[in-house]
Amino acid sequence: MGLLNGLMGNASTVDPAQAASEYGRLLCDGERIELAYQLVRDAVLLTDRRIILIDKQGMTGKKVSYQSIPWHSVHRFAVETAGHFDLDAELKIWISGHPEPVLDQRFSRDVDVYAVQAHIATHVG
Repeated sequence: MGLLNGLMGNASTVDPAQAASEYGRLLCDGERIELAYQLVRDAVLLTDRRIILIDKQGMTGKKVSYQSIPWHSVHRFAVETAGHFDLDAELKIWISGHPEPVLDQRFSRDVDVYAVQAHIATHVG
């Protein structure tokens, strides 16, 4: 991940095997990380069963918040691609019972947002 993208708040792609080695303790038996994205210290993991949002808090990052969103809870989602002058793509996810998106993540230009939306559509639809 480029430092500039991290400073601008844009997530970059992480190898799912690397993410599994770092966050494997969060996974259920047989659960696999299919797509993973890193934003400085925070991460978004898309598994075959759910979305996991990882928020490292404080100066040291020792306190960590893990939010799990099962695929069946996802009500709708939106993807916005990067344009000529727009340096980032965006993903928004809404879950049942929440009028505002629970996830509003920007991605660096190198992330294939079409693959992200296709992955989400296979689990939501």
